[in-house]
Amino acid sequence: MRIMRIMLGICAVSGLLVAGTNAPVQKKTAETAEKAVKPSEETKKVSEVKEAQAVKKPIKVILDTSLGTIEFTFLTDKAPNTCDNFIKLAQTNFYDGVTFHRVIPNFMIQSGCPNSKKGAKGIPGTGGPGYNIKAEFNDTKHVPGIVSMARSADPDSAGSQFFICVNTCPHLDGKYTAFGKVTKGYDVVEKISKVETGAMDKPIEDVVIKSIRVE
Repeated sequence: MRIMRIMLGICAVSGLLVAGTNAPVQKKTAETAEKAVKPSEETKKVSEVKEAQAVKKPIKVILDTSLGTIEFTFLTDKAPNTCDNFIKLAQTNFYDGVTFHRVIPNFMIQSGCPNSKKGAKGIPGTGGPGYNIKAEFNDTKHVPGIVSMARSADPDSAGSQFFICVNTCPHLDGKYTAFGKVTKGYDVVEKISKVETGAMDKPIEDVVIKSIRVE
């Protein structure tokens, strides 16, 4: 009898130990399950970030001119509002028919003035969209191929006119809003910069922007 009692006691203790061991195991299993879910949530967050970055990828701009095609990408991280304004104007065909009304060799070519369109009233170089946008001066250097906003003496007077550099222009750095960079057709930019000009640096023969589209 005594031996049986001892054995029963041992079994009872063993049962407690097993039960005591099983509980934490079940708890760990639950914790493991929770942790197993977390990687998928983190993966989802990474995927969302990648999607957001994909949306912010530079938009390609295509200028179809009478002397050839020029392509550039936006510097959205440097001048987001300026880029948005350009997109809006391009998508409403604002730029269709404007000319490069001011061309200075070894400096820049300028366009974007509605007064430069055929039959338009007003002096080329003095027109705009009817509003101004805030300057977004940034650390982009004005080197060949950089697209920047033209303006008057007022820093916040830019609207639709822009220029493309054909030389390094450090005196413009931090004073004009650079918002794009030519990626294709720079030879066309150089060709335009070398056309014959007359008074007010206006080309003798119009160099027309037939259309601008963004992709």
